[in-house]
Amino acid sequence: MWIVFSLLAALSAAVVVTLSKAGIKNVDSSLAFAIQSVLIVLVAWGVVAWQGNLPNVTAIDRRSWIFLIVAGVITCVSSLLSFRALSLGNASRVSPIDKVSLVFAIVLAAVFLKEKISWQVMLGAGLMAIGAVVIAMAKPAGE
Repeated sequence: MWIVFSLLAALSAAVVVTLSKAGIKNVDSSLAFAIQSVLIVLVAWGVVAWQGNLPNVTAIDRRSWIFLIVAGVITCVSSLLSFRALSLGNASRVSPIDKVSLVFAIVLAAVFLKEKISWQVMLGAGLMAIGAVVIAMAKPAGE
């Protein structure tokens, strides 16, 4: 089932990139991100409330709070950088470079989470990284 959710997340991310690129044409990238962030907060807390998980907030331990807060800050930085990149470049070239995060995630998971990485995962990550570089280096159509 995780594969279905992952594919839906990937499809959603692709739609977000496309809509964000269209939306920032005449809007500062930071302002555009701030607008989306308000909606993210409202929807996220709405889902938590709808699922009945609001009381669980008090059960979160200190260490988890620290990890979640730091991850939230880094998420904001990542999104601000992504929006800036989209404002400067083509979505079809920015998005693949952004997805090189997969390679970084695999390395970080192996180092910090002690996850075992198979040769297939390493090969796939390498191919994705090469693909992102090829796309980024490609001349835009029509040049």
